[in-house]
Amino acid sequence: MERIPTLVIGGSGYVAGELLRLIALHPHLELAAAISDSKPGERIGAAFPHLATAYPEAVFGSLADAERRIASLPVSAVLAAGPHGVSAALIDRLLAAAAAAGTRPRVVDISADYRFADPLAYQTVYGHAHGAPARVAEFSCAVPEHLATLATPHVAHPGCFSTAMLLAIVPLLQLSLVEPEFFVSAVTGSTGSGRAPTDGTHHPRRHSDLYSYGALAHRHAPEVVGVARAITGRTADLNFVPHSGPFARGIHATTQARLLKSISAADFTAALRDFYAGQPFVRVLESAPRLKDVLTSNFAELAVSTNGRTVAVMSVLDNLTKGAAGGAVQWANRMFGWPETTGLLAPAPGWT
Repeated sequence: MERIPTLVIGGSGYVAGELLRLIALHPHLELAAAISDSKPGERIGAAFPHLATAYPEAVFGSLADAERRIASLPVSAVLAAGPHGVSAALIDRLLAAAAAAGTRPRVVDISADYRFADPLAYQTVYGHAHGAPARVAEFSCAVPEHLATLATPHVAHPGCFSTAMLLAIVPLLQLSLVEPEFFVSAVTGSTGSGRAPTDGTHHPRRHSDLYSYGALAHRHAPEVVGVARAITGRTADLNFVPHSGPFARGIHATTQARLLKSISAADFTAALRDFYAGQPFVRVLESAPRLKDVLTSNFAELAVSTNGRTVAVMSVLDNLTKGAAGGAVQWANRMFGWPETTGLLAPAPGWT
């Protein structure tokens, strides 16, 4: 059975922990190194006790370790979950080491660093220069369901909020059903803010509370507009209000738009089902989707409501899985020619 050595970058964060969990269950991915500059030499099982049985002896390595490993592996997968603004330069170093050694890694970046086709657009949104602008053309950015053919050697997976929005917005634009202006309200769990405690993620502050942040100014909005334009060829306006929810995992997003013509909810549901036909991880329902039906899985669920003038598409997914690590593994499956569902078909537990 084919096994691809896999390097995980940003190894001690929540997304990297989810990557490590999925790699442990995957029949073709084999952990070659987990890189964490903050915890080199520490056991993976100490940082992630729930993974101790999967990696009883494995320890985190340094970036120098990763450069040596990638130069020694003829073919490898790199799943990068480094921080925004850091990941681009780290990936550039690894790809440079691989090029010097004549090896061929394939990269999936989960940070924001390669989501923009224009480094200046990235700089405008994130407030600092891109870490490796010459590499941008080597990456495509899309959710796997929206890009049938990958024309670049590497890929950037959209963010978790972005994935939830794009699953609704791209078919609405592609099918020419709505005016190209969207209003999105979405709620995310605390793991979406990363592992380091902050005032917004600390449990006593977040528990039993709900509040918005970055209203109409969140950096994911221009990312979504750019990705949607690249996929559909259409420019849209996006009005996005994110919220912090009192739970750890999951995203619930409601996307609204004005209809170009009156269409029933049943016909709209049928159109979405046709659009996602053959896409195993997107389920279009007749009733409202619920987070507990998808948490810890790579599945996303959508449902539609309409009053004849406006349509609302509700989407739910797990931010760490479908919105990050699971989407990255889904891309890796595509890159290496395996069935897209490989290692990702575990259902949600339902009672999280």
